Amino acid sequence: MYFMLQACHKHGVMHRDLKPENFLFANKKESSPLKAIDFGLSITFKRGEQFNEIVGSPYYMAPEVLKKNYGPEVDVWSAGVILYILLCGIPPFWAETEQGVAQAIIRSVIDFRRDPWPRVSENAKDLVRKMLDPNPKRRLTAQEVLDHPWLQNAKKAPNVPLGETVKARLKQFSVMNKLKKRALRVIAEHLSVEEVAGIKDAFEMMDVEKRGKINLEELRSGLQKLGQQIPEADLQILMEAAGVHDDGTLNYGEFVALSIHLRRMANDEHLHKAFAFFDQNQSGFIEIEELRAVLNDEETNSEDVISAIMHDVDTDKDGCISYEEFAGMMKAGTDWRKASRQYSRERFNNLSLKLFREGSFNLTN
Repeated sequence: MYFMLQACHKHGVMHRDLKPENFLFANKKESSPLKAIDFGLSITFKRGEQFNEIVGSPYYMAPEVLKKNYGPEVDVWSAGVILYILLCGIPPFWAETEQGVAQAIIRSVIDFRRDPWPRVSENAKDLVRKMLDPNPKRRLTAQEVLDHPWLQNAKKAPNVPLGETVKARLKQFSVMNKLKKRALRVIAEHLSVEEVAGIKDAFEMMDVEKRGKINLEELRSGLQKLGQQIPEADLQILMEAAGVHDDGTLNYGEFVALSIHLRRMANDEHLHKAFAFFDQNQSGFIEIEELRAVLNDEETNSEDVISAIMHDVDTDKDGCISYEEFAGMMKAGTDWRKASRQYSRERFNNLSLKLFREGSFNLTN
């Protein structure tokens, strides 16, 4: 993760939406490389350039994002939040409401007292502390993170078990997007004959050698013919996220999944159909019993998983998921720049203004 961050910043790219679910293993081997995905909110920057769009995911936002004046240091903050989560299983800045999360981020008080922090090395805590410095000028750079003693001496560090509590907490994070994955499958099943035919035609056009699979060059060329200009780095990420094989190709099924990923936010009708699939009693809300019923064919139907999904998606904490919350879950953190920005802006601009009026932070700092 830290090498990726350093490489991005070295080439003038800011990710702006780093979170655990945006890192995937390339395969199931213990030695598998870790891949960063979802560069939809990324942006190029020049040294000293500042940005003011409120984008990203609430738990991982740096305080200067809420203040609408930030640079690439926000990625180091987000990576610091991920490191904190990996070491203890819960985010450092947490609350029941988004306003509470924002206030916790602004306060930037890091808790190193709760279990298992007493067993975590001082070097590890020092790195977390310096990555989560609320002052971006003091915060470590991506290169300084790589140079930190805790990472430099990683192979010599003792293997100290952090306990079952951390394992259980991390498991909850791994299931946060189960509902989203199930919804995408529903959308795929509801694609019209014309849409399916269009995907099939596109694949056959790209598969010039008629092998039943396409490589990166064929995908690039095919998308250009279809009028879609996607940056080279994003193309590689899309290939990997869709399940690229060892020979660097995608088969038809994987191409369909990739196409759905590219299209799924283009038509709200798809989201309404997916929502209706979960809203079995047509009440206009997805209730917890409906979640249990829909996910009972998955390996995720434990109460912990259901509770984690409900906690993540039910933002107003009324015990059920509205269409707006469902659509927000589907749109947030994807490569659909406009939808993600609009979702983040609508939710956090009001929050930032409210905090400013209450004196929680000063936008001129």
